[in-house]
Amino acid sequence: MSTTSSDTDISSAPKVVLQAQPTKPATPATVVTDAKEAAAPKSDSAIKSFISGGVGGACAVLVGHPFDLVKVRMQTAGGGGANTSVFGMLSTTMKREGVRGLYRGVTAPLTAVTPMFAVSFWSYDMGKNMVKSFGQSGMSDEEKALPYTLSMGGICVAGAFSAIPTTAIMAPSERIKCLLQVQANEVEKGGKARYSGMMDCGRQLLKEGGLASVYKGTGATLMRDIPGTVVYFGAYELTKRELMKLQGIDPNTGQLSLSAVLFAGGFAGMAMWGLSIPADVLKSRLQTAPEGKYSGIYDVYKTLVKEEGYGALFKGMRPALIRAFPANAACFLGVEVAKKALSFMD
Repeated sequence: MSTTSSDTDISSAPKVVLQAQPTKPATPATVVTDAKEAAAPKSDSAIKSFISGGVGGACAVLVGHPFDLVKVRMQTAGGGGANTSVFGMLSTTMKREGVRGLYRGVTAPLTAVTPMFAVSFWSYDMGKNMVKSFGQSGMSDEEKALPYTLSMGGICVAGAFSAIPTTAIMAPSERIKCLLQVQANEVEKGGKARYSGMMDCGRQLLKEGGLASVYKGTGATLMRDIPGTVVYFGAYELTKRELMKLQGIDPNTGQLSLSAVLFAGGFAGMAMWGLSIPADVLKSRLQTAPEGKYSGIYDVYKTLVKEEGYGALFKGMRPALIRAFPANAACFLGVEVAKKALSFMD
């Protein structure tokens, strides 16, 4: 076949004109579908938040309890407690009581902390959902399908909300824990143990004063925990966002490394206790005092300042801050790892 013959055949063939098909305007359904594909990950389920919080709480207690023991003993030891070295007290306790002594009173917080942190992280996530719903009110379906990032103000509101249901578990647990830890101090000095353990302590409190005795210090616990959780969750989320910016990670789709989560969690814990320690001192004094010694939290404050000065409000600051970083780093790491393991529940 020659070249000329081939050219003739092509030119004589009927021409096919390809016309561009007009693009159909996107329907609302299409927009919503596309938006959902680009949207942020779904909110965690309530059960997932509950379980993850419990895992985080158990991690926090196991890592931080020895320092918490020192903190409570310093806060309730009277005038000389503030001058005791944190690691000196840990060493003395270890020598006299062994590892078991470092975990004196741990049963109460460990038993309560799993549900307590479970409720805390569950209520925090529910608080975030409520803030999100409020922020999206008046939006169209298409706008609601787009990624939505809570402001730091919204995060803080959700954090404050989380303290309210958590206190129902926190207050009696803290009451029993503090009494057992102070009792250990008295036994060291030759005193007699009044309670044989957590359950015995709870039974005696119920017998002596009913639920009011078990929940003694609830108002003080709320006074400590509402501002504390605002700072706690706020500092964690802010630190995470800043670390993501530094590392160039998309906050809607990316995840921080475990080391970054540890840092953010530890920093959040230190920020919370830096604010909460004066209220914690007052709470510990109120919950461990004999019945009738104080008329209320303000009476504790007046008596403490009068007898020991304003510096007494910061007793236990050193062990609290030393404990805060590793304990809360472990807590948030436990939460994040558990959430990842339970991702199938979303």
